[in-house]
Amino acid sequence: MNTADPDQKERSRHESLNIINALRRGTVPAVGLERIVVGLDMEEGVISRQLDFVADGGGDLKFIRGDFGSGKTFFVARALEIAGSKGFATAHIFVSPASPLSKPKALYQQICANLKTSEADHALKTIVDNWIFAIEERLISTGRGGVGDSLLEAAAEKEIESALAGISETSTGLAAALRTYYRANNAGDFPIAQAAIGWIAAESTIGRDFKQKAGIKGEVDDNAAFSFLLGLVEIIHGAGYRGLAIAIDELETTQGLQRNQRERSYQTLARIIDALDAGRMPHCYFLFTGTPAFFDSSRGVRSATPLYDRISVAGTDAYKNPRQPQIHLSRFDTGKLELVALKVIEVYSQAYREVDRERISHRFIRVMIKKLTGRFGGRVDVIPRIFLKEFIDVLDKCEIYEDYNPSDAYEFDTGHLKGELKAEEEAVMVVEF
Repeated sequence: MNTADPDQKERSRHESLNIINALRRGTVPAVGLERIVVGLDMEEGVISRQLDFVADGGGDLKFIRGDFGSGKTFFVARALEIAGSKGFATAHIFVSPASPLSKPKALYQQICANLKTSEADHALKTIVDNWIFAIEERLISTGRGGVGDSLLEAAAEKEIESALAGISETSTGLAAALRTYYRANNAGDFPIAQAAIGWIAAESTIGRDFKQKAGIKGEVDDNAAFSFLLGLVEIIHGAGYRGLAIAIDELETTQGLQRNQRERSYQTLARIIDALDAGRMPHCYFLFTGTPAFFDSSRGVRSATPLYDRISVAGTDAYKNPRQPQIHLSRFDTGKLELVALKVIEVYSQAYREVDRERISHRFIRVMIKKLTGRFGGRVDVIPRIFLKEFIDVLDKCEIYEDYNPSDAYEFDTGHLKGELKAEEEAVMVVEF
């Protein structure tokens, strides 16, 4: 007898639709990555154990190394999904010329703008609200909140100050902004409350008027950014989350910067590593991604000996050790892509209806992969995104048209891909005349 919970079944179907919709658009699904991931069990286990250590008050990091087509961004998204399932707040940001590692303020701004929890995306306000609510609940439960709103408010403001006192003198500005936010919320002054959240997030649009009302001097700058990040992690943990997991993607863009910017970027990385090792960043986890050139080239980490010494790996044999500072992701191969296709069939069957396995046979999947790789120089590693878009299209047609037979009808034409191919994909595409 089928005793499945109808609500659970509907949630699973909704998640399945989200996964298929993302793959149809050629993007990484926001949820449910564990349902389509293959070949990363050992790496996931290492990340999971690191997160448990961080949840208990430690600080840790991992560098993810891989060529284009190795699935770095997918793996990072999966790692953040694991973090979210363990009760962490997360942030996924990208290094770029506009937000280089050499500018800690820019990184802090991105972290605040991309904070995510199980309850909300853009979750900074939700986190602050939960933190203040936890303070009030603690005061009330211990009888320290007094009787009446004004006494509770006064006690909560003192608690806000003391909760951040141990971080640094810079946190006085953070405490003042939080106190102003708390007062404004209680008074129903939502523009001021919003300005307080904006100032905490280092938004450049927050004017002088707010700072005067809050009694704040200065602003979040490159020198203060790390202190504010420590304060943010303190708030996140105090709000009931296990910690903050931050993914910083595409470190390889650093190589294109001028020498002084590159050097400052590598100093930022070394500063983060040293702070984690010294125990100064509890409940904080960092994931960094980069191509092999970032780690090995003359403009990469090798040019910064102190940093290279910290993150280089021992051993060069075939037995990769993901417990080392770097996890080395290998390129996608045909076997992995076939397994992903089979997992996608299962997800699609939950999203719509059972896939016709006679029309979408294992043999057809192999033929389809061969047709695509033939147009990309035989490179399986560059086609997963394109293959999955094409594969979802085939599944759709089989679901819509009963007389559609992909073994006869499917041909791969690159014409519709013009304008959407990535540079690495275009570089190996075989042009037909």
